[in-house]
Amino acid sequence: FMVLNNLLFFVMWWIFFDRFGEVKGWVIRDMAALYGLVALLFGAVVVFFAGAFEIARHVVDGDLDAWLVQPRHPLPPMLSSRSRASGWGDMLSGGLLIALSGSTDALALTGAGIAGVCGGLVFLATTVLFQSIVFWAGDLGPLTRTVTDFLVIFSTYPGTVFTGGLRFLLFTALPAGFMAYLPVELIRGFDPLVLAGVVGGALFYAALALLVFARGLRRYESGSRFGVRA
Repeated sequence: FMVLNNLLFFVMWWIFFDRFGEVKGWVIRDMAALYGLVALLFGAVVVFFAGAFEIARHVVDGDLDAWLVQPRHPLPPMLSSRSRASGWGDMLSGGLLIALSGSTDALALTGAGIAGVCGGLVFLATTVLFQSIVFWAGDLGPLTRTVTDFLVIFSTYPGTVFTGGLRFLLFTALPAGFMAYLPVELIRGFDPLVLAGVVGGALFYAALALLVFARGLRRYESGSRFGVRA
């Protein structure tokens, strides 16, 4: 059903491009690569690291204790503690759309692989950042989910339509640029400079997420709950 859902949404873009031809240099195959990439990386995160969406709840409920008593960094096991089956449908439809974009040569597939890993890392890191705000601001569960939804929504539009302050926002606070716009350029045409930007952006947001989460842990107040996690 998730495959069907994603393909139905993409049909709307297909109708749009069939009517107008292109949007600032983007054609339907570019949109297929973008939409497929976002579906692929989103699916991978919700399948393997869905625990990222539960960080705020754990903090508010005082449930971090079970992870903090383990002799390792609490974030990795926390991220992998949840999985959503719908993500498999996202990954399948994402791979299908990338294939339909015509990006099937070895260089394009290499670019797709790098783009998927780096874009997924940016999305995961940004989710951790949004969720970690709860350490300072209290229970903002609905707001963090809304901001994450905005990030995904903006990532499914051609990057060339955004200019000025909004484009700056999409390369900073809502890093759709590093999550989708730059990564999809690796699929459209491999470029070493774009590759450097994609990898650099992914590493920056990953490091920032680790730093903010670590600072937040210093403010965490135990919920005095006892439990053991293997």
